[in-house]
Amino acid sequence: MSSDGSLGITTLPKLLQRNAEQDSEGAGIREKTRGVWQTYSWSAYRDNVRDFALGLASLGFGRGDKLSVIGDNRPQLYFAQLSAQVLGGASVPVYQDSIASELVYVLNHAETSVIVAEDQEQVDKALSLKEQLPRLRLIVFDDPRGLWAYKDPMLRSFESILEVGQAFGKANPDFYETELAKGNADDMAMIAYTSGTTGTPKGAMLSHRNMIAAARAFMEVNEVKRGDNWLSYLPMAWVGDASFTLGMALAARVTANCPENPETVQRDLRELGPNVMLAPPRIWENMLTQMQIKGGDASPLKRGIFDFFRTLAERCELARSEGRRLLLVQRLGLAVGELMVYGPVRDQLGLRKARWCYTGGAPLGPDTYRFFRSFGINLKQVYGATEASAMISCQPDSEANPNTVGRPIPSIDVKIDDRGEVLLKGPNVFIGYFKQEAATRETMTEDGWLKTGDAGFFDKQGHLVIIDRAKDVGKLDDGSAFAPQFIENKLKFSPFIREAVAFGDQRPFVAAMIAVDIQTAGTWAEKRGIAYTSFLDLSRKPEVADLIGAEIAKANATLPDIQQVKRYLLLNKELDADDAEMTRTRKVRRRFVAEKYADVIGAFYSGKSEVDVTMEITFEDGRKATLNSTIAIHDITPGEPVRRAA
Repeated sequence: MSSDGSLGITTLPKLLQRNAEQDSEGAGIREKTRGVWQTYSWSAYRDNVRDFALGLASLGFGRGDKLSVIGDNRPQLYFAQLSAQVLGGASVPVYQDSIASELVYVLNHAETSVIVAEDQEQVDKALSLKEQLPRLRLIVFDDPRGLWAYKDPMLRSFESILEVGQAFGKANPDFYETELAKGNADDMAMIAYTSGTTGTPKGAMLSHRNMIAAARAFMEVNEVKRGDNWLSYLPMAWVGDASFTLGMALAARVTANCPENPETVQRDLRELGPNVMLAPPRIWENMLTQMQIKGGDASPLKRGIFDFFRTLAERCELARSEGRRLLLVQRLGLAVGELMVYGPVRDQLGLRKARWCYTGGAPLGPDTYRFFRSFGINLKQVYGATEASAMISCQPDSEANPNTVGRPIPSIDVKIDDRGEVLLKGPNVFIGYFKQEAATRETMTEDGWLKTGDAGFFDKQGHLVIIDRAKDVGKLDDGSAFAPQFIENKLKFSPFIREAVAFGDQRPFVAAMIAVDIQTAGTWAEKRGIAYTSFLDLSRKPEVADLIGAEIAKANATLPDIQQVKRYLLLNKELDADDAEMTRTRKVRRRFVAEKYADVIGAFYSGKSEVDVTMEITFEDGRKATLNSTIAIHDITPGEPVRRAA
């Protein structure tokens, strides 16, 4: 694919301008509203960005200012980000489910002066915080429902800003083109806040050069066609969404599609049938769980057919990954399975048209990975970091492997230092952390290499293998390696386990805290006449404990003896980002969890059969409550039925 650099296209808004000029009627972005897909052509996309930028300019927004967007994926929120960039400002997307304290920190730290909110819920959140945001000058809303009686002078509708911009443009006909031309590759395009697994989120400053370089390098490895459909459903604050919905979509003229709301994503996915897709492990795990539930609920005949062809597909996928040729009878079986099982499953998932799908953001368990590939879904791994504009390495179609994250993308140099940490250098590496020079110096080596914080190595084929976060990799007390994510992914292959946290560093054995999946475990309990009233009540049921014990035993059978889980307990609540136990991207904050559940860890290794747990729960509005309970600890003995501790 030819480079756009020779054409002087150095910023994201300039890519949009090119698309509007060269493919004015092509589909730029869509949104589903009231059940109907509404399309903005590339020229309409550009016109909205232009008019909103002019409106912002007339209200005083200029070079160096910051604009935050908050809400679900909506075209207007993407328009707003590009408009800020046209004027030399930067966008700062924030997580729509952030609690007040998180929002205040990010918005103040980023020095946000304009917030563009999706709807009344997000407007209420912004208005409740405005006294704590001294730099905030303007709140813009997209969806006007419920806001007709609001009289705050800081509040304006998206449409009113467009109207102001159109009037400003008529009075200043050359203003937009002049501002667009001022932009250059090294201008800051956005501040993407890290997930904060090890502490307070840091604001990674990404330039236009960073984002465009990452998109172009990714496009060299993967087949990306003009007009491909891409579902924009990932949180806008996650750098992966910006990398694809803005970076790649603008560079490759891919059509971004915004679902109606988070609850309709699966339905909209099936209806759209995207050509390409990226999803974090949690989405793939949820899809697998749905398939397992449907298989379990089917009639004995249908369940038998599903299990037969699933087993056949997994055996064949394993043979292919090992380079073995398939037997004629296996190829015939796959052909029949394509008609009866594999094709219908891909259609149900909305992936029948997908040429490639990626999983990224965290490791995906190899069992889950092979399940999807065996059903004909070209699922591959991508590895990235916020500081690297979301792109470091990915797998070509012919080299998919559940144990690696592929080869470094073109123009990116990757090496492993003496401590086993992955380092990289390239045009996609960020400018630095906003207002955190010390943190930037800690993250960069003296000769300009970015420290990823991940432990890894290159295999014989030149593929990068990520073991775990470097800080999380440890050893059991006999010296055996302990990588918690590897064990946790094995456990989460079970449809009854939503989350798992493994412990074992400097300990004699591995223990795990388990959060059950309320949907699948609850359905299992109901079918057996086991009544429950809440997550806490369900987790206390002895039968559920035995169920989870059996699932852990299955996972243990695929692990070396020393890494097998020996003790476990069922948490009385789900791990929650509001309680700081997880990031907004569903990564465990291990240091915080270890401190919060110190009594549980102590009970695991002191031989206790139960532990008293007192924990604080945070509600979305910031209110807190305390939950007290006594939780049983269970033992797993190899080769014996699961035994509940006495």
